Amino acid sequence: MSTENLPQSPEQQLRKPRVAVVFGGRSSEHGISVVTAGAVLRAVDRTKYDVLPIGITADGRWALTADEPDRMAITDRRTPNVDELAESDEGGVVLSVDPGSREVVYSEPGSVPKVLGEVDVVFPMLHGPYGEDGTLQGLLELSGVPYVGSGVLASAVGQDKEYMKRVFVSFGLPVGPYEVIRPREWANDPAAARKKIVDFAGEHGWPLFVKPARGGSSMGITKVDSLAGLDDAIAEAQRHDPKILVESLLRGREIECGVLEFEDGPRASVPAEIPPVTAHDFYDFEAKYIDSAAGLVPAPLTEEQTAQVQRLAVAAFDAASCEGLVRADFFLTEDGEFVINEINTMPGFTPISMYPRMWQESGVPYPELVDRLIQAALTRSTGLR
Repeated sequence: MSTENLPQSPEQQLRKPRVAVVFGGRSSEHGISVVTAGAVLRAVDRTKYDVLPIGITADGRWALTADEPDRMAITDRRTPNVDELAESDEGGVVLSVDPGSREVVYSEPGSVPKVLGEVDVVFPMLHGPYGEDGTLQGLLELSGVPYVGSGVLASAVGQDKEYMKRVFVSFGLPVGPYEVIRPREWANDPAAARKKIVDFAGEHGWPLFVKPARGGSSMGITKVDSLAGLDDAIAEAQRHDPKILVESLLRGREIECGVLEFEDGPRASVPAEIPPVTAHDFYDFEAKYIDSAAGLVPAPLTEEQTAQVQRLAVAAFDAASCEGLVRADFFLTEDGEFVINEINTMPGFTPISMYPRMWQESGVPYPELVDRLIQAALTRSTGLR
């Protein structure tokens, strides 16, 4: 039974919709999730919505947190964490898995649990595993609570770069050469797994990029110029994910494009370009979030190139059955072809993030972007759709 069909009490009809902004989480992208959530909390129209911030600690505890976005920013090159924002070291927030109720309960050891009221929609500002990968979306489906962004399948596909690429290939979208090393391969015969990568390099050339297969925010990625650096790169990727992805270097320009779901379907933003980052080997975590590498919005492309990348971005959105929003990342190769690198089903929303900047340039300012996502989620049912 889905709660959107339940009769509403007079109190429910009069009150403002309640938005739970959920952030933090167990992945290595915990800190960026907190920063992203801070930006969203600043932008939510408090005359239109009630807001309940819920942080998930690095060990998985759901904590009631202070609604203080100014404390959720990068300071002295350090990202914040949920433990610093939690109102208690032990208290926990529980979301009912009864689809007939959307109540949130808060409890502390030795105290009577406190009902915090119902939640109408969840804005899951989580990046990486245990949040962006379909796990939280599955919990919200069981609970019957609408949420911003893609469902279970699209979230899982968008997180696992191997299966993302397999889906894109099946829909005829252009992807670059890649190889996958699964945990069992490395555990059973690391020499054979290493040879697999070396053979890949022999076919496509050095340098290679070694990265976690199910990660984001450019964390755990190493550019490897020769065999000498391979083992260290594998170890770094495996710190984030036991399954790793190896990609060849695609020489060309880095182009991004945002997709947002409107009433008449998904539309693409103006694209952006990530220029070469001279202080970094590639567009890594430090370049993105610490040193604030500037992107060019809109990207200096021809009208034909702009239309092509916008078409490909929407096609990728549809291929993975996405909902709400996506940022699609491309390479424009030296021979003038677009190759899709990946999609992000919950892209960064920090003040310097490319997704909001692209939509700002496309005529959708940040507060309207946040509002559109919440409104779309409120009108979307949970369950099969």
